[in-house]
Amino acid sequence: MRTWFSTLIQTWRAALSDKGTLLMFIIAPILYAFFYPWPYTTQQLRRVPVAIVDQDHSNLARQIGRFTQASPRLDLRFVTASEAEARRAMARREIEGYVLLPQDLKRDVLRGQGVVVPVLADGAYFLINKVVLSGFGEVLGTVSAGAELRQLQARGASKHQAALNRSPLNLSLVPLYNKTEGYGSYVVPAVAVLIVQQLLLIGTAMWVGTWFESPRPREPLLGVWSARTTAFAGLGLLSAAWFFGPVFRFFDYSYGGNVGAACLLLLPFCWAIAALGVALGALLADRERSMQALLCTSLPMAFLSGFSWPREALPAALFNLGEGIPAVVGIQAFVRLNQMGASLDEVWPYARLLVLQALGFSLLAAWALQWRARRSGA
Repeated sequence: MRTWFSTLIQTWRAALSDKGTLLMFIIAPILYAFFYPWPYTTQQLRRVPVAIVDQDHSNLARQIGRFTQASPRLDLRFVTASEAEARRAMARREIEGYVLLPQDLKRDVLRGQGVVVPVLADGAYFLINKVVLSGFGEVLGTVSAGAELRQLQARGASKHQAALNRSPLNLSLVPLYNKTEGYGSYVVPAVAVLIVQQLLLIGTAMWVGTWFESPRPREPLLGVWSARTTAFAGLGLLSAAWFFGPVFRFFDYSYGGNVGAACLLLLPFCWAIAALGVALGALLADRERSMQALLCTSLPMAFLSGFSWPREALPAALFNLGEGIPAVVGIQAFVRLNQMGASLDEVWPYARLLVLQALGFSLLAAWALQWRARRSGA
């Protein structure tokens, strides 16, 4: 037992005295913690520059212009009668979209005819596109509701009756978890789990690869390498605690929903990553190749994890592939625990997968270490 603990301490010292692994285990989590969430601190896009193409020139069109100016989502830059001018301004990125008010808009509205009011935006920037469409949708919906109420009152209904007839059921949307409804509160807690995995995985594989770059004597597999894997997993726990606690609190993201269950699941999560890092480091036995092989895996894992695209909509082969990746399963579990306050029973399927991954990658690491020892002996 004394040898086991001395190996644990020696591994920590060696990992933190190596500049490359020190960067991965300690410095990079600090840098990522602030530089990654910082662009999302505004949470929501506001005051997106837009224009109005007014071909009706009626008081109804002018009312739409006033409501657009009052919208917190939109910033009305100019009103023009030429759609070509608006298109040129959008091509120069002076505006991000525009609404086209067709000729005879007011006449058709007064006649009770359905009117199509096109809203055009650049779909290449999906967040900007969403704000333009939703902003003009709110403006046109408000103006349309006012016109409908006036028509009902003109037919003899009282103001109260007109309001009830137009909207007998009112919809009230209340966010349960993402209180600010911001992009940062949605994406950063999920990506933080992937960051913890990638830094721990690369750092572990780098250190183990460096260890095997030169011939090594045979060592007790269970005693020495279990201590080293524990050392790496401990550094992963430290990184995860840093993100889930101080970082989420500093940026005012939801956190601490179920601290006990999150801490419990971090144990198999970090062990699985550390064991996988040991296996990859032993198989590659090269410091640079470990980083080169792992750097390109972050983006595919992000798409497999289910926060940018629903996992249920993935092909079966990709869905099953994600079941074997700690970060993919971890994102599903830790977002529910940290942000939604789920119980351990509710995330039990993910907890079971993390335990199976920890066991499976431990067996893989044991095989890789034995294989590397045989090759080194040869």
